Amino acid sequence: MPHLDPARLRLPGGPRADLALAGVVLVLVGIAEGQRLGPDWQATPSTTLSWILAVAVCAALPMRRRHPLATGWATTIGTGAYYLLSTVDGPLVVIPIAALYTLAAQGRIQAAVAMAAVMIIGVGAGALAGTGDVSGTAVFMLTGWLAAVVALGAMRHGRVAYAEEEARLRATQERLRIARELHDVIGHNLSMINVQASAALHRLAKDPGQAQEALTAIKQGSKEGLQELRATLRVLRQADEQAPTAPAPGLSRLDDLVSSAARAGLDVRVEHSGADRALPAAVDLAAYRIVQESLTNAVKHSKAHLVVVRIHHTDRDLKLTIEDDGQGAVPGHAVGSGIAGMTERARALGGTLDAGPGATSGFAVRARLPLPNPPADHHEPIGGAVDDQDPAG
Repeated sequence: MPHLDPARLRLPGGPRADLALAGVVLVLVGIAEGQRLGPDWQATPSTTLSWILAVAVCAALPMRRRHPLATGWATTIGTGAYYLLSTVDGPLVVIPIAALYTLAAQGRIQAAVAMAAVMIIGVGAGALAGTGDVSGTAVFMLTGWLAAVVALGAMRHGRVAYAEEEARLRATQERLRIARELHDVIGHNLSMINVQASAALHRLAKDPGQAQEALTAIKQGSKEGLQELRATLRVLRQADEQAPTAPAPGLSRLDDLVSSAARAGLDVRVEHSGADRALPAAVDLAAYRIVQESLTNAVKHSKAHLVVVRIHHTDRDLKLTIEDDGQGAVPGHAVGSGIAGMTERARALGGTLDAGPGATSGFAVRARLPLPNPPADHHEPIGGAVDDQDPAG
């Protein structure tokens, strides 16, 4: 016995739905028009013309999505002519109502209102002339139906426009996130490589031993950069690919940044304060990237020799301060995308970031990243609190 899958039982959509609706309406019109035929089933000229109009109106419905305006007016005029010839109140009015909804759903509200007004005026004139079954009650009911159809179509158009705008916004945010990640990953390592390459060229003739050390640092830095780039690109994998096995960067890998900066001739000191606690993945990644970008800027722009990284933990937030002893901000120098990216990271988490001249000299970056509320039971193991976090951030 064949198995029936309810999930495959779907109503037709698109042109198939239009053909189905037109077919049902045409059958109902045929049943209604059959009442006009005499005992010998002989059709009068008006009956024949009514049939032709009904077929033409129903045949025009499948074109409402490609040519909504032309289909709307054609079905409206054809239906009006049909009711002038026919003495029965058939269901053909469903066709122009469907075309009216399409106009409103596509945002052509003025054309939809104009078409609805023509339909109401035409039916109202028929009621005043005492044509057939048309009455004042029918005009009132038709007005309500047409107003509801236009409102539903306009609502549909608004929902579709909102969904499209939201999709565009999500795509823009995703592009910015990807650009920020690639900038942080590639920019840091390439800056270190650039510094070491300059040092190697400068020392090659005078001190080949130091040049070899610089080239070794370039090799290590390029290797680390390639690994991070591959890890970042794996995040952009297709949906059916396996998830990356390497954990996202965090403050636990701060020693790697310190070592990389040291190879570029930068002395980095890290100071921790406050009660250390497990950080959410998003906060941990943002803190790592902020420190990474700050060290990159110190190597590229500040000409600094010493950088102090202060990390302060509280129950409510994580505070970062990265200060160097370099030349500070260069007057008239445009702020690069690195500081903008750090600011966006902090704001995305509800935090703040300030970058500018240091207290005494050099350049300083100060960030505050809020943390979720601490668990009510402080005796709960830290590992249990981490398990509740979304690893994807």
